[in-house]
Amino acid sequence: MIVAMLFTVAVLEKEPHIPLLIGTAIAILVTMLHGYEFSEVEEMMYKGIRHALPAIVIIILVGLVIGSWIGSGVVATMIYYGLQLIDPSYFLVVVIILCGIVALAIGSSWSTMATVGVASMGIGISMGISPGMVAGAVICGAYFGDKMSPLSDTTNLASGLTGVNLFEHIKHMFYTTIPALVISLIAFFIIGQRFGTKHFDTKNINAILDTMQNNFLITPWLLLIPVIVIALVILKVPAIPAICMGIVLGFFAQIFVQGGTITEALTALQTGYTIESGNKLVDELFNRGGLESMFYTISLTLVAMTFGGVLEYSGMLSALITQVLRVAKSTGTLIASVIVSCIGTNVTCSEQYISIIVPSRMYINAFKEKQLHPKNLSRALEDGGTLTSVFVPWNTCGVFIASTLGVSVIEYAPFAILNYTVPIISIIFGYIGFKIIKLSEQEIENGSETEQHTQKQASDADLA
Repeated sequence: MIVAMLFTVAVLEKEPHIPLLIGTAIAILVTMLHGYEFSEVEEMMYKGIRHALPAIVIIILVGLVIGSWIGSGVVATMIYYGLQLIDPSYFLVVVIILCGIVALAIGSSWSTMATVGVASMGIGISMGISPGMVAGAVICGAYFGDKMSPLSDTTNLASGLTGVNLFEHIKHMFYTTIPALVISLIAFFIIGQRFGTKHFDTKNINAILDTMQNNFLITPWLLLIPVIVIALVILKVPAIPAICMGIVLGFFAQIFVQGGTITEALTALQTGYTIESGNKLVDELFNRGGLESMFYTISLTLVAMTFGGVLEYSGMLSALITQVLRVAKSTGTLIASVIVSCIGTNVTCSEQYISIIVPSRMYINAFKEKQLHPKNLSRALEDGGTLTSVFVPWNTCGVFIASTLGVSVIEYAPFAILNYTVPIISIIFGYIGFKIIKLSEQEIENGSETEQHTQKQASDADLA
């Protein structure tokens, strides 16, 4: 699978689905050569897929909420007020904050970099700032927002595959991500001071602001929609109802605030919002969302979990993880192993999603055995998988950034401060035990009861 993945993604620049299917086919062959019947292997694949179903439900809802929030003008309003924060004296710092706001709003680092990031590159270069510095600031902000957004597919994957509540997962990531963000802001503040007196061309930003005003009704009242969703989360409302409320509010806002029709609002939910403003950057930013936009992530998740299911339930992953766990005696070493495994998967499999999916299944039982809460694992998966993908030139993220921002990995890597600081902080916290949460006795008992119930169901199914 690794060989097929490297050739297909890095050389042919194609999608990772087929290499995963090739790996699955070979894994099935190896499993059957070791005495398993195909019906047993088939059940392994189904078990792997079942692990991903909670994440898939959330991912579907994320597509709907993005479509409704863009159509309702919520995203446009957030970006509009965010763009006006730009000040030439603190350009690099503002780029991080602005990209973070946009990525938080839409849950996508790629869309943020392809739109606001591209605009930031043009402005920064015109000010005489190194392209690598500007790209580093864009990446720091975009990946911070993506990592911490409840709309992000990787965030939902990490929480869903480990069985952790989405917002509890995000809250736990604050401890490693916020310090790294602060470090990044301080570093870019110091770096950017020497560029503060340069000439600042606001033509591109003004064009974006004017285009958004011409195509959306911009009003602070629309910010009530994300505020309501956040309030529901604070009140401990589960993620699915909270997100559904955001979808409904966005749907009605598109009709009653933006003046759209019911058909247009439904289309935004199904296929995403579409706009032809004449401004390429605005069109690229807002032509997205909808249920169908999530099919790529869903299909990749299903294929990857089919592959992971065969590896896990045939014992292949156990054989691999046993070798790793021989040296992972302490909690710190275990967390470091997860992060290194995520980085290794980013390098060998060239895909960010897989760096979360496969290690999640490899390490979930090891965390349970050490009575560590699974949110420690979900955080480590994002710290090591989501963020480090940008440093691999043949990873889909590295290829996308280089082609979109026009800066090579070597140029921007030193300035992607947040992306390499978070894994370091995560490993340090693992060794010193800071914010490493143990399972409570009740959670251990509930987990044992659930496991016994699952084993009974499996036994009953075998008897049937």
